[in-house]
Amino acid sequence: MRSGFYFSICCLLVLSFMGCNSDPLPKPRGYFEIELPQKKYVVFDEPGYPYSFEYPVYGHVIKDSTFFDDLPENPYWVNVDFPGFDARIHISYKVVGGKNSLSLLVEDAFKMTSKHSLKATSIDEIPIKGGPGVEGFVFDIGGNAATGKQFFVTDSTRHFLRGALYFNATPNYDSIRPVETFLYRDMQHLIQSLRWKK
Repeated sequence: MRSGFYFSICCLLVLSFMGCNSDPLPKPRGYFEIELPQKKYVVFDEPGYPYSFEYPVYGHVIKDSTFFDDLPENPYWVNVDFPGFDARIHISYKVVGGKNSLSLLVEDAFKMTSKHSLKATSIDEIPIKGGPGVEGFVFDIGGNAATGKQFFVTDSTRHFLRGALYFNATPNYDSIRPVETFLYRDMQHLIQSLRWKK
């Protein structure tokens, strides 16, 4: 019985010495766990605006007052701010016609998305259809681009609306992916609930 005990002790000592010779491994990089709120929506339907849509209660719609240090093209540009995530959906609106031909507006939307191709690992163009007269594209931009999700929708005769989701942080897709995925569902809901006013 004593020989079995000594044999076990010797085995443990040998194993412990063998374990000391292995190279140390760094712990994998981790990120904080993020508490995501329940999805509940309210309507943005301000008088005078040519559109309405639903946005989440944890967001705030704010009139956009600057566009790259210039004034916005018209008073219907807004931002949906998400202070809890330090994120924002920039929304710009243009009336189709005159110098804003539909083909030019669509071309500009594709050009603005392609500007992210230097940092992007992929750009997927996904056709979308919302409510009546709401059709366009969502751009799913992979990698560490400044914005991972953009869209435009139009009724092709009068209204053109473009949106882009930005985070107020250095782009790092691995760290923002859970929140971006969460807010992308809100962006999709915004598109599905978008209604033009005649």
